[in-house]
Amino acid sequence: MAQAGIIVLEEIGTIASIHRTSKVVAVKEVHEGKPRCGKCNRFGHTAKDCEGHSHKQVANYAKEEEVTIGTMFYACHSTSLQDKNVWFVDSACSNRMTSQESVLINIDITVTCKVKIGTGDLVQATGKGTLVVETQHGRRYIHEVLLVPGLDENLLSVGQMMEHGYYVLFGGNMAVIFDDGSLNNVVAKVVMGGNRCFPLSLESMTPAARKASVIEDSSIWHRRLGHLNFVSIKKMQQMEMVTRLPVLTEMKDACESCVSGKHHREKFDKEKAWRASCPLELVHTKLCGPMRNKSIGGNMYFITFIDDFSRMCWLYFLRNKYDTFNVFKKFKAFLELQSGFSLKKLRSDRGGEYTSHEFQDFCASIGMERQLTIAYSPKQNGVAERRNRTICEMARSMMTEKGIPMIFWVEAVSTAVYLQNRCFTTSVSSKTPFEAFIGRKPRIKHLQVFGCIFTLMFHHP
Repeated sequence: MAQAGIIVLEEIGTIASIHRTSKVVAVKEVHEGKPRCGKCNRFGHTAKDCEGHSHKQVANYAKEEEVTIGTMFYACHSTSLQDKNVWFVDSACSNRMTSQESVLINIDITVTCKVKIGTGDLVQATGKGTLVVETQHGRRYIHEVLLVPGLDENLLSVGQMMEHGYYVLFGGNMAVIFDDGSLNNVVAKVVMGGNRCFPLSLESMTPAARKASVIEDSSIWHRRLGHLNFVSIKKMQQMEMVTRLPVLTEMKDACESCVSGKHHREKFDKEKAWRASCPLELVHTKLCGPMRNKSIGGNMYFITFIDDFSRMCWLYFLRNKYDTFNVFKKFKAFLELQSGFSLKKLRSDRGGEYTSHEFQDFCASIGMERQLTIAYSPKQNGVAERRNRTICEMARSMMTEKGIPMIFWVEAVSTAVYLQNRCFTTSVSSKTPFEAFIGRKPRIKHLQVFGCIFTLMFHHP
């Protein structure tokens, strides 16, 4: 107290101020020798270190802090977003961020974190998703992008790019993003803008463009069915001759494997021929060979037996021509027992394998009729001749496509016969040979492209 008035002394930090009820007296410095701030008039620091400096420039950065409600990020930027496809490369931002939900896919709404924007307000992030962009090197997926409502710009974190194996080089008014440490594969070059920022334009994919649908490829089914012509495939689908065959569109380009494997001489003129009225009433047969390459099992020939009624084909492989008679007896015994029908007529050419004495005596003993063609008239045995040619063409097409060695011709021929028995033929109305002979539709869902790569699994006890 003083007589001139009441003097109140209050100490605030390092400053002592004296107030007089009548007037204010000069401030007395009580911390002599310490620097005094020219901005806030406080002692102990200078103007450049003053926390209350309202004009201090703050760089764009994002930092992670421990908070009780989760993870908090702080982000700041001095420019406004002009294009939704522009992303700013930020070396201090700890997470990729955007406010545009439409550019993200696979958004996880369970993310619980807050972002501190430039105004100092905390904004709740509403999710985390993936950004899909188109580049010169194909489609790229940018993961872990925070969805932050109210954010004025899109931010790309340099730290996150480094975590995912990218390298970012700053210099020469440019930021260059590399795919790996070799610094040879440039992903993007970002030129520094007038505001000393690095804007990168990313063409994002719209959600509609990211929709995927399963489209059956006509070329794949053409190859699965042994390079069968598309007219036959279309009829099989339209008439439901097989199950699980999807609706296909006709191929625009010719199949090179078919052109290479199916070229041939002009065909014989068609003549109206007699047809069998029941299974095994007439069987056509033809021996094919010798082949140029011996198979793995040592076979050089194959022989086919075609039922005239259903056009079902059976195939056997031989090492020598003189095995034809023994193979025929096996075929006859097996088929008659399994089908319940008796083989009545056999049509073949006049090759020595069919005209031997034991062959003729056997047929005569069981009362089976023999139909032998005239010499040098293969068209009289046209069914077997054409079938063997079709089998060889299909086998060559499948082997040509995959570049398979010719020693595997047995596997290719077996596959061709298996497929032809389950495919459309003009000789049978509205049915496949398999259905015409067996009585049920075949399933073809299990078919794969001949020669495709597979993995073999061994089950150990």
